[in-house]
Amino acid sequence: MIRIADVIEKKRDGGTHSRAELEALVMGYVQGAVPDYQVAAWLMAVCIRGMAPEEVVDLTQVMAASGEQLDLSSIGRPVADKHSTGGVGDKTSLVVMPLVAACGVPVAKMSGRGLGFTGGTIDKLESFPGMRVDLPAAEFVRQLREIGIVITGQSADLAPADGRLYALRDVTGTVPSLPLIASSIMSKKLAAGASVIVLDVKTGSGAFMREREGALALARAMVDIGTAAGRKMAAVVSDMSQPLGNMVGNALEVREALDTLAGVGPPEFTAFAVDLATSIVSLASGASDARPHVDAALRSGAALAKLRTMVVAQGGHPAAFDDCARLPTARLRHEVVAQNDGYLSNLDALTVARASIVLGAGREKKGDSIDLAVGVELLAKVGDRVKRGQPLAVLHLNDATYTDQAERLMQEAIGISDTAVDRPPLILERLGI
Repeated sequence: MIRIADVIEKKRDGGTHSRAELEALVMGYVQGAVPDYQVAAWLMAVCIRGMAPEEVVDLTQVMAASGEQLDLSSIGRPVADKHSTGGVGDKTSLVVMPLVAACGVPVAKMSGRGLGFTGGTIDKLESFPGMRVDLPAAEFVRQLREIGIVITGQSADLAPADGRLYALRDVTGTVPSLPLIASSIMSKKLAAGASVIVLDVKTGSGAFMREREGALALARAMVDIGTAAGRKMAAVVSDMSQPLGNMVGNALEVREALDTLAGVGPPEFTAFAVDLATSIVSLASGASDARPHVDAALRSGAALAKLRTMVVAQGGHPAAFDDCARLPTARLRHEVVAQNDGYLSNLDALTVARASIVLGAGREKKGDSIDLAVGVELLAKVGDRVKRGQPLAVLHLNDATYTDQAERLMQEAIGISDTAVDRPPLILERLGI
């Protein structure tokens, strides 16, 4: 019999756990046989001592096996999933997943809601009135089989160990541990059943992993976990020093996603989404050059039609596909203007996110309500030439009392240089692509 105290002491002293030890700890915790205080002690030992790569693989697989695991073999083809570690203005899934599905690769994604400065795909989708984002497993698989695309909220039945462990990490100072972060993300991905997984790990001020080296290490760890579990894996590390695209806020980001799928989105965001979609299609199909197929899906409108089909299948009203004005829209606009002539040298993603949260677009804690209509529209990005008095952003708001606070934050986010500034690349590192 494995004593949990021995497991804690082993990690405290820098030892390496066996799979059986991790099963005893994790499953004992899920079943209520191991108390919080012992697991908290073990989590702190992991934070201090770390874990060997094989331990992280075992931990992730044990967590994935702690609840329901979706079997997608009935689809008959490789099923793809994409995961982002979260950022500001990150509406990538709303473009990438339809692009991939329009190329004939089934895509299945379980996504979360926004918290703090990171926006949630599920919140964005609720900009379509009536949209159901709580599909049970059987309906999830049926929709995937019938139309080839499904995006829904994370099921509490998948990897329940992760939910319990994360809640404990959140209150014990043990969130910032690479092995624990990697196992948390990948346990849900493995349990969700996709055989092809592409990861977008953000780095910069508007990302969970601020430093590029840490983001790359996390990407490598997650790719290794997925590969060990027999999944086809790839990852990018992408820049989140400034917001992605031009819109920050739920309905605003949906509008930008629809524009992008219609071929009129921001060029750099369009290129980023096409790049990720190409990687997924290549991994799933084995094609050496999937780019022409992805370009055709965008150009023909097939990807936009695929997203519309998904929204309708999940009960959403599709009026916004014909007229973006049918999306939730804020009553008020307020321009934020440049204070000097020069070149936009900084547009701090985290500070822009804080401005959008002030307006009501985000949550400070789970369960908070959000205003789908509000947010920030960016009219210039890093590297652009600007003139004093030129509008750099527009605040979309429903309550004028927040205007000054949001304006101050936006001015704090903006840096203007006398000398020209290079536009930062979006993709900084690639793994397996």
